[in-house]
Amino acid sequence: MITGWFRRAAWVLAASLLVPSGGAFAAEAAHEYPNRAIRLMAHGVGGTADGLSRLLGPKLTEKWGQPVVIDNRSSAGGIIPAEATAKAAPDGHTLIMGNAIAFVNAISLFKNLPYDPVKDFAPITMVATTTNVLVVHPSVPVSSLSELISYGKEKGRLTYGTVGPGSLGHLTGELLQQLTGVRLVHVPYKGGGAAITGIISGEVQVSFLSPVTAHAQLLAGKVKALAVTSKTRSPSLPNIPSAVEAGVPEMEALLWFGLFAPAKTPRPVVAKINQAVVDLLRRDDMKEAILKQGGDASPSTPEELGAWVKSEIARWTPIIKGAGIEAN
Repeated sequence: MITGWFRRAAWVLAASLLVPSGGAFAAEAAHEYPNRAIRLMAHGVGGTADGLSRLLGPKLTEKWGQPVVIDNRSSAGGIIPAEATAKAAPDGHTLIMGNAIAFVNAISLFKNLPYDPVKDFAPITMVATTTNVLVVHPSVPVSSLSELISYGKEKGRLTYGTVGPGSLGHLTGELLQQLTGVRLVHVPYKGGGAAITGIISGEVQVSFLSPVTAHAQLLAGKVKALAVTSKTRSPSLPNIPSAVEAGVPEMEALLWFGLFAPAKTPRPVVAKINQAVVDLLRRDDMKEAILKQGGDASPSTPEELGAWVKSEIARWTPIIKGAGIEAN
């Protein structure tokens, strides 16, 4: 009996020595990565996620010798591309340019979210961050955020337009109400074009625009900018005060875009992608290209991106639930 047990144990030991360990498999996978085309999921043709993906794609194709194909799928908040990425093979050949709606807000906005933003993805790196710009119609007789708050309290309420329920503009308006006590009535539009028309026509008094959109409307004299929704000034709009300077330091609301892979993607593969993308984001030409899109190149470690997502979920979930916001 004992002799038989030793023989079986010896056989198992010998077999284990012939099979590479999990770490060895992961290292080999990273060495061979990528060995075929990479699918980079994005949301919203012509949007920031799409634009950033098309900046990175050709550069990574050139570096790795494998095509990076942009797979742009429009859906409510980017749920469809996020679900597709979460369910893809965890080998680094399917990635997603994630954003706040799909990875933070969706937890509270959608009752049956088909993925877990924390458990079902492997963070790779933050790609870019940007801010919104609080603007008012020229007919509103204010020239600063503090004046807007006083004016709103005097009038009883102000209307503000956004691209829809659960958008960053919507949440920023709710945050501003909580922080200052001014009453803002949300007017949701179906898309960015309609929201811009709403503010420049005077249909709403306040709006939150992207830096690129705000810049164009400021030049045309269609809106007045009061502050950016960040603690520091935006590199693309350096003449507009930050929320701190405007007197509401807690009004930080950032648009962000990060690169993710499916959960269980081998750590060495994640590290290889991280290094390649971070190297690109540190280049002056990439920084300039992202700045033209209104963003700030923001490379990070996988751990930093993962911690950011968790902190944003903790921050925005009470605001969404407190305001009773639901997706259409």
